[in-house]
Amino acid sequence: MQQQDQLPGAGATGALRDPDAAGRPQERATARDNDAFIMGVEKRLRCTCGCNLDVYTCRTTDFSCGVSPRMHREVLALQDEGQNEKQIVDTFVARYGEVVLMAPKPEGFNLAGYFVPGIAVLLAGGALAWYLRRRSLVAAAEGLKGGAAGGVMAPAPGATTAEAAELERALREDE
Repeated sequence: MQQQDQLPGAGATGALRDPDAAGRPQERATARDNDAFIMGVEKRLRCTCGCNLDVYTCRTTDFSCGVSPRMHREVLALQDEGQNEKQIVDTFVARYGEVVLMAPKPEGFNLAGYFVPGIAVLLAGGALAWYLRRRSLVAAAEGLKGGAAGGVMAPAPGATTAEAAELERALREDE
């Protein structure tokens, strides 16, 4: 029987033979990296690596990305120059174009991106309401006609004669 006289991780199984296999080394995080001002700026800017995440989320979740740490350093450097949030964002727009913004500026053609989805939802909701109303009217009319009862008029449960007449009139108008 072999005696264990070594500390855990000191043997052949605990050694990392190729440190480069662990990936590129990460810079040490500082309190400034998670500053509320820096986070606010970085959440307005899209990482240009193609992930479609904001810079803050990309640099704190995708450790293989080399773009978001560079953009983070740019934000820090611009803050060191004394720029405020709007000036930093404007600098990034000047360097990378408007695609660097997480939300486009609400002006010109960009307004379509703000209004078209809402209008589409309203139109779809209106069409669905019309369809369901029409369907309920047809179902009620079939109930009044008696359906399979050979055309015998039987009022819908709880329907008055005036309501039945109104329903038949509405159905004739829709046809």
